[in-house]
Amino acid sequence: MSQVEDFLSKEDEQEIVEAIRVAEKNTSGEIRVHIEKTTSKAHFDRALEVFHELRMDETKLKNGVLLYFAVEDKNFVICGDKGINDLVSDDFWDCTKDIMSNHFKSGNFKQGIVDGITNAGEQLKKYFPWSEGDTNELSNEISKG
Repeated sequence: MSQVEDFLSKEDEQEIVEAIRVAEKNTSGEIRVHIEKTTSKAHFDRALEVFHELRMDETKLKNGVLLYFAVEDKNFVICGDKGINDLVSDDFWDCTKDIMSNHFKSGNFKQGIVDGITNAGEQLKKYFPWSEGDTNELSNEISKG
């Protein structure tokens, strides 16, 4: 499973996009998933770079969340924007990471990502509830590097 295309089936990808859509129904937060093969950079640094490349730092409330995956490196990062990080504790994403890691250890990548998105949506809802007039500021599609 060295190729990004082999990481998830088309059906898996559709389920992930749907999970984002459902999660974003309850929050003004924006969730994206980015998958790439590998990176020579520190994973967190690369995730921040992708965060900016996807213009996730341009949301009105600075409440974007990126789930970044380097599949060949067997590594992932959850990266939240300033609006979230200013309000939450440093370990805010730990429960989401734990849920995802447990699925990944048993090879269930799609379910790990879906559950991570669902959990992220629940966490975001507490701080950034959906309100009348909210628009989907960012694409729900999976980006690939």
